[in-house]
Amino acid sequence: MNDELELLRKWDADAAPLTGPARDRARHQLLNAMAHADQRTGASPSRRRALRLAAAAVVATAATGTAVLIGTDGSGEGGAPGTSTPRMENAAATVLKGAAAWERGREKEPVAPRDDQFIYSKRVIKETEQKTGEVKTYTDEMWDSVDVSKPSLTMELGREMWEEPAGKGGGVWPPRKWSELKKLPQDPAKLISAIISSGGSDDRSISDLAEFDRFQAYFLLGELLKNPVLPQGLRPAAYEALALVPGVRTIPGVKDSDGRTGVGVAYTGRGSYGGAYLIFDPVSYEFLGFRNERTSASGKKKYVQLSHVVDWGIVDRVKQRPYAAIPRPGPAGPPAPADGRPWP
Repeated sequence: MNDELELLRKWDADAAPLTGPARDRARHQLLNAMAHADQRTGASPSRRRALRLAAAAVVATAATGTAVLIGTDGSGEGGAPGTSTPRMENAAATVLKGAAAWERGREKEPVAPRDDQFIYSKRVIKETEQKTGEVKTYTDEMWDSVDVSKPSLTMELGREMWEEPAGKGGGVWPPRKWSELKKLPQDPAKLISAIISSGGSDDRSISDLAEFDRFQAYFLLGELLKNPVLPQGLRPAAYEALALVPGVRTIPGVKDSDGRTGVGVAYTGRGSYGGAYLIFDPVSYEFLGFRNERTSASGKKKYVQLSHVVDWGIVDRVKQRPYAAIPRPGPAGPPAPADGRPWP
C-alpha cells in the first residue's frame, strides 16, 4: 500500500471537498479495484497496480475533479504537466484521426474468438530505473479467457500470475467476448457515451462532461485499445473517440520500446499522476506502443516503462501459442492463419 499512501499524502488540502455523489463514486472506484485485484492468486504486483490506479483516480478527483495519468520527465518534450492549450489539443486530434485513417487502410475483419477460447498476447517491456539509468527488458505473455469463465494466466515483468474466473454476471474491461465487443458503437461520440455509462447511454454532449468523466473516457478507451483483437472498425473508432475528449494533448520527441522517435498522446490536468501515454509515428500516425511509470514497493525507486505488443492470436488452452504446430509457409506452404493475420 506504499504507493497508495503516497498518493494520499499528495492530497490537495486547498481543494473543495467532494460532493456526496462524487465521494460515493470515488469510493466505489477504489473498492471495485480492490475486489477485482483479490480475484488473482499470488498476484500482489497486480493488486498494487490496481490499487494505485484507483487511488490515483480517487485522490485526483477529490482534489480537483480531475484524474490524469501523464507527466514529463525528460523522455518527452512539451509543456509542464497539467497544462494544455487549444493548439496542443488540435495536434492531438490530428494524430488520433491520422491513426484511425492508418488503421482503416489496413484492417480486416478478424475471425471471432469463441467464448471457450483464450486470447494470447506477447508484449515486450523495456524498463528504465530513473536514477541509475539501468535498463531491463521483459517479455510477458498472457492467456486471457474470452468469457472469463476459466482461470487466465498473465505475466507482469516476467512473473506469472493466475487470474481466477469471474463470478456469475462478472466481467472485465475491455470485454473479451465477441458478442459484447460487437455491441459497442462505432460512432465516436456514442462510444464515449456507452463507455462512461457502463453500456447504457448518456445524453450529455462531450463538452458537458465533468472532468472525472472525461478522464474515465480517456482511460477506458486506452484500455480498449490494449485489446489485441477487436471487430473491424472499433479500433479506429476508439482513436477518433479519444480525439473528442477535451484535455488530450501531444508530447513530441518520445521514444518507444524499439527506440523509434514518436509523438505521445496523453490526457492532461492538474495533479497529473504517473507518466502514461500512447505513442504514435509522427509521420504515418501508426500506433507504436505505450509509455507508463511505476514506483517500487518501497517508494524509493521510479521506473519508466515502454511497451508494445509483438504477437497475438486465439488459442484453445493456456500455455498454447499461436501456430506452434504449423510450419511457416514456404513456396507452396499452408494458407495464412485462420484468424486472418499475416504469418509472424
